[in-house]
Amino acid sequence: MRFLCLIYTSADVDGTLTSSEVDTLIAEHFEYDEGLRRRGTMILSDALETPDKAIVIRPRGSALSTTDGPFVETKEHLAGFYLIEAADMAGATEIARRIPSARYGAVEIRPVRILTLPGT
Repeated sequence: MRFLCLIYTSADVDGTLTSSEVDTLIAEHFEYDEGLRRRGTMILSDALETPDKAIVIRPRGSALSTTDGPFVETKEHLAGFYLIEAADMAGATEIARRIPSARYGAVEIRPVRILTLPGT
């Protein structure tokens, strides 16, 4: 099964890590990613830019509304993700709990829903 691990970082932490702490965190992620690749559980992972660099588009009748970020009033924001392969939620949880950034926020684990066209 595929699972998406959504990494949420506390807005209270943004900008508070020292340069050395950021470098260490990035190195930990690279090491963790390589371990997942070797075990065949990593499909894809990436970090996301901060919310102030995001935009949201919403249909409004026949037009699209565009809003520059940050656009959500929350203490946490989506900071990155892992798309992984695991046998079940317990296996996905075991992988996600060791994601280095989890110590600065939270990781939401969501099974990927496989859609099929009707009649196929």
